[in-house]
Amino acid sequence: MPEIIPVTSTSEAITLFNEAFNRHDVPTIMALMTDDCVFENTYPSPDGTRHEGQAAVQACWEDLFRSSPQATFETEEMITCGERCVVRWRYTWIDGQGQQGHVRGIDMFRVSDGKVAEKLSYVKG
Repeated sequence: MPEIIPVTSTSEAITLFNEAFNRHDVPTIMALMTDDCVFENTYPSPDGTRHEGQAAVQACWEDLFRSSPQATFETEEMITCGERCVVRWRYTWIDGQGQQGHVRGIDMFRVSDGKVAEKLSYVKG
């Protein structure tokens, strides 16, 4: 895993995480997450799927980037309070026919010791 410079704030941790995410840089994403990390995705409706621990979360990211190699997340707004952060985003992809699509949603993060411990995702539907 890549070495990550110590993070000093929740907003810095989330900014680094989101930058790695848009590069589809799974090793860096995982280096920025705790060993006992949790990710709840948005699919299937209505509750999504919960992934717990490094191995499960890493497999989820790898599947996402393999199935959507041109996908990007644009941060529209970020609000932090202590170890919590809410990011309002726009997710854009290109489908198999070359057509662009997007959805909007939020992620609720919890940071622990400078790393992402939880990423709970919600999408407008």
